[in-house]
Amino acid sequence: MLQKLHPASSNTDHLFIGTDRYTYFTVSWDPLAKQLKTEQSYVDQADKTARDLQSLERCLIDPTRRYLTLELYEGVITVIPIVQKSKKKGGLEIGSLAQPVLVRISELFIRSSAYLYPRTSNPLKERPTLAILYEDNQQKVSLKLRCLDYAAGSGGEAGMADLDEVGSNDDLDLGASHLIPVPAPAYGILVLGETCITYLNQVNRQTLVEPLKEATIFSAWTPIDAQRWLLSDDYGKLYLLMLLVANDDQITGWKLDVLGTTSRASVMVYLDHGYVFIGSHQGDSQVIRILEKSVEVVQTFSNIAPILDFTVMDLGSREGEGQTNEYSSGQARIVTGSGAFQDGSLRSIRSGVGMEELGSLGEMEYITDLYALRASMSAVKPDALLASFVDETRIFQFSADGEVEEVDEFKGFSLWERTLLAANTTHDQLLQVTSSTARITDLDSGMNVGSWSPSTGQIITAAATNNRFLALSIGGAELVVLDLTAELRVVAQKSFEAERQVACVDLPEIMPDICIVGFWQGADISILKVDTLEKLQSTRVSEDAVAVPRSVLLTQIIPDQSPTVFVAMADGQVITYSMDFTNFTLSAKNSIVLGTQQANFKALPRGDGCFNVFATCEHPSLIYGSEGRIVYSAVTAETASCTCPFDSEAYPGAIAIATPEDLKIAIIDTERTTHVQTLPIHETVRRVAYSTKLKAFGLGTIKRTLIGGVEIIQSHFKLADEVVFKEVDTFELDNDELVESVVRANLNEGGRKEKERFIVGTAYLDDEMPESIRGRIIVFEVTEDRLLKVVTTLKVKGACRALAILDGRIVAALVKTVVVYDFEYGSLHKIASYRIATAPIDVAIAGNFIAVADLMKSVSILEFKRGTAGEPDSLVEVARHFQIVWATAVASIGDETFLESDAEGNLIVLHRNINGVTAEDGRRLEVTSEILLGEMVNKIRGINVPTSQNSTVTPKAFLATVEGSIYLFALIQPEKQDLLMRLQSSIARFVQSPGDIPFNKFRAYKNQVRQAEEPYRFVDGELIEKFLECSSSIQEEIIEGLGVGVEDITSMVESLRRLH
Repeated sequence: MLQKLHPASSNTDHLFIGTDRYTYFTVSWDPLAKQLKTEQSYVDQADKTARDLQSLERCLIDPTRRYLTLELYEGVITVIPIVQKSKKKGGLEIGSLAQPVLVRISELFIRSSAYLYPRTSNPLKERPTLAILYEDNQQKVSLKLRCLDYAAGSGGEAGMADLDEVGSNDDLDLGASHLIPVPAPAYGILVLGETCITYLNQVNRQTLVEPLKEATIFSAWTPIDAQRWLLSDDYGKLYLLMLLVANDDQITGWKLDVLGTTSRASVMVYLDHGYVFIGSHQGDSQVIRILEKSVEVVQTFSNIAPILDFTVMDLGSREGEGQTNEYSSGQARIVTGSGAFQDGSLRSIRSGVGMEELGSLGEMEYITDLYALRASMSAVKPDALLASFVDETRIFQFSADGEVEEVDEFKGFSLWERTLLAANTTHDQLLQVTSSTARITDLDSGMNVGSWSPSTGQIITAAATNNRFLALSIGGAELVVLDLTAELRVVAQKSFEAERQVACVDLPEIMPDICIVGFWQGADISILKVDTLEKLQSTRVSEDAVAVPRSVLLTQIIPDQSPTVFVAMADGQVITYSMDFTNFTLSAKNSIVLGTQQANFKALPRGDGCFNVFATCEHPSLIYGSEGRIVYSAVTAETASCTCPFDSEAYPGAIAIATPEDLKIAIIDTERTTHVQTLPIHETVRRVAYSTKLKAFGLGTIKRTLIGGVEIIQSHFKLADEVVFKEVDTFELDNDELVESVVRANLNEGGRKEKERFIVGTAYLDDEMPESIRGRIIVFEVTEDRLLKVVTTLKVKGACRALAILDGRIVAALVKTVVVYDFEYGSLHKIASYRIATAPIDVAIAGNFIAVADLMKSVSILEFKRGTAGEPDSLVEVARHFQIVWATAVASIGDETFLESDAEGNLIVLHRNINGVTAEDGRRLEVTSEILLGEMVNKIRGINVPTSQNSTVTPKAFLATVEGSIYLFALIQPEKQDLLMRLQSSIARFVQSPGDIPFNKFRAYKNQVRQAEEPYRFVDGELIEKFLECSSSIQEEIIEGLGVGVEDITSMVESLRRLH
């Protein structure tokens, strides 16, 4: 809950925050520290004897700003006085909160509450009146008015409070849901119902009731002025309610007009001048502008809550490639079923550096490098793009309006061989380096100004320039430095022995007096003086003989810090060093694995004197500086073989990027963001399944419509195309039939080749159906025309809550029963079943084992056994978690290890000890880790990501929650577990949280029967990452006693941060 306060001595509002752990505090914004500052906090307001409120918790402030009331428990209102004046020196500040007082009332189920506006000229002498809309035991809706009396305590003790009944109204709409206090001059209260709106006069207690033209369910309201309010309903309609007033204070009626349609509002705030903020939990939040009888959406804030189901489409690697690159979230594309009803949608979510394609120059294969050039004397920005191929060079010239023309000749360049380097130089000249020649031509005439070629039989293998010098590697055995200002005169020349060959070279523009060289043998790099090639420094970058430097780059990536040397190794590692300007020493070594092949670097200017670095490899990445550290983030481009900056007049701030198939012009973000692509479905997307082979999604949806005041519910199974991201076909289910589960499978149809199928599980809501039919299992195929076709249908005795595939067989979780079906010759046959404790909610497959998440009885493990000697197949329970847990999802995360979530926001890791001393040990699932996540998880999807040997953690699952969060769960390597848990405890002592809530209490397991003191063998990655935000002195204190240095911890935490 949130509420704003304004203490007398503060220049800004304070924010009152209440948490679901019954901890409450106020915070203010510190503009200097740029963070929240805790002003006051209440350790715990939890009443162990009271029952939690079954309706929405509320926080209200009376109009005189004297009292703040909390509704947290049934029959209890917490009154917190707001200090009006301090009686003694050192007392509480005016406007701050005093000690809370509990007041008991008879109303238990409160639908809505509001303070009435004071009517007297001296409101501070009038008792605040609280209106309570409640439902009694007979489900009758009534309104009660209570006046608040408060007497301050003495000697630092809490005061006393009471809420006296002063009026009531029992004749209200059964669907009444909201109270709106009416200010002067009318004074009173409006009661919003499903079929009518009731006005209660505050003075004479008279009521006025007028019916609505159409029944609806109101969801939120916000005032515009004393006589107008904006209302929103459950179906996304926005209304303007205006009171009709006679004789200045007499309400004669009201007018309700529909303005338009928005997202379903959970909260609304009228900003000013017709602008309104629509806060939505079920759809995108919006800022709208009210026009004459319509609305205009000014801004949209993406919201993926609630996530009912999701699927992981891509993890940056395909089966069979055997990749061992470190996982990065940018490699994962997650598609969610988000929102509800008219706000329902399919969302494609990817965290990474976004790239927007502006255009394509056509299909071109085997591009080896790209260079941007100025082709004329008058050009200020590049207007030509050179594409180098294996055996040729092609030039594309761009006009100011973006027209592209490929030219056959260009400024004396050699276009019949591969270009190793091209650039504009000083004195309006152009440089081209090929394997045979380095040449300078005049920009205006194209005449050859100077050229240099190696001896007969030798070739140029690498080149680098800094606009003053040109460095060339001749066959790897010789390094030559040429002067660009003196017609390519040789400045320095050095030969290397056979066991020390040049692999890569860089001439940094920010330090033009040095040359950096990487060598094949020895895996080292050397810093040479450019005019003499004298060695200044040398560093061995790897002890692995296979690892060879293949690309090197020195650039300024973090402002006000030393420049960074990037070294790309042949095995996919990227190693960085910080270079000292004065003596060229390298320090602060760090490394990351970007892939299995070498990365090639291109510096992209940021415009502030610093650069980003684009690394092209099998997973393109952007390297940039943020908050004083280097950040590696995957680019949303699927593939990239080479790139270059192309800040042209037609495409400002763009880059040119080549893939194995084509050449494109694109705009790339400067840092990582979350990219959301939306496919509006306008129905609740309850289930999502993805077929890689069909490149399509199977969606189970629920549509809600209001016809004649009656809600009509209709379910569909839809096919959506992955590539164009749009709906392709729809299958309508029976009336009163809801989709419950969807899964994709390869099914063998009687010895024939396996075929891709979508399987849908449903449930019937109609009680008139025969008891033997409570749901269906439907198998769909997708035809060549991408249409849905029913293969077979099986009517089942229970709602089909979940589906999974076990070795080509279908596992169905029905009410009370888990059943295994065989699919033969186009029909389903039951081959095994098992009756579980309560009702299955979710199932997960691990080999021949089935993990079943039960509604109340946590997780049980079933083993599917094939029948022998004529015996039928069977399901046998082999293990169980013997605790009461209201499970919501389960997934297999390792050998005999399972991850479970519950309805109270906890995560539990369960392990089956098959090597236990007794048979009972093997039947008991042990809790190996537990933590309070704080959000209810709807779905857990296991992932299998290969990681490098030095990885700190291994990603195992994604989790999606009702609040729209997506979490990554990973298992810590055994040798790092103790270090990370001790690091977490140490950081928790130094990092301050809003409200000064202790970390251990914040993350400790908690349900209705048990509350732990701290998380058990669980590490909160968000807290660990706070280490990077601490000052160096705090970091030294944090690591004291851990046995590792700051650089090692920083490197480890940065690698963890790259996971999301």
